Amino acid sequence: MVDAAASPPRVLLVDDESRLTDLLRLELDVEGYAVDVASDGASALIKARQDPAPNLIVLDWNLPDFTGIDICQRIRSSGVTTPILMLTGHDDIADRVKALDAGVDDYLTKPFSIEELMARLRAMQRRAEFFSKEGTSGQPLLLEVGDLRLHTGTRDVRRGDREIQLSVKEYDLLHFLMRGRGRVLERAEIMRGVWGENFYGDDNLLDVYIRYLRQKIETKDQPTLIHTVRGIGFILRDEATQ
Repeated sequence: MVDAAASPPRVLLVDDESRLTDLLRLELDVEGYAVDVASDGASALIKARQDPAPNLIVLDWNLPDFTGIDICQRIRSSGVTTPILMLTGHDDIADRVKALDAGVDDYLTKPFSIEELMARLRAMQRRAEFFSKEGTSGQPLLLEVGDLRLHTGTRDVRRGDREIQLSVKEYDLLHFLMRGRGRVLERAEIMRGVWGENFYGDDNLLDVYIRYLRQKIETKDQPTLIHTVRGIGFILRDEATQ
């Protein structure tokens, strides 16, 4: 349950199933959240872009006017970084990657338990609070490994003079690897750090996103930075400086 002494986190619930939204609104209210509901994508976009923006968004994949993927992409293109949890009946890895690439922070397949939904929301909120404090609590704004640079304030990523465009989840993964630079990071540790401790999805997602990152940050004429440690995980390091 959220801290009763603090302002209640605002949750935007986007789903056209009234029975489900009525149930979730009740449960979220009991947990101490302030809930706003949108039954279609157009209404969701207006509410997500309002000032102040909601603290969390629960977004269904299937909506009457748009898909949840469309809505997520439009929210992100507006510069809104509110954590988004996608609810869906799609459970194959291709759909999960599609949702994460669109900017979804977490993914929950139907049917689901209320307890798991609440745990996912708490985990997303903790991650959002952690990243929002970077640069104001002694954390470095600029992370560097060799000629790879990541600026946490602007989310700018460059290797040498080349600017690198990353999806939301690719950025989160690279950010986590760079914070742990020079250290072997276990697969489970990376999954918890990037997808949250309550993520129960296929960890093949990690291999998919490692491959995406390598394709973007490692060209043929540049040294490898992301190294596989067989049976354990990955390490980000510049071997030229070792």
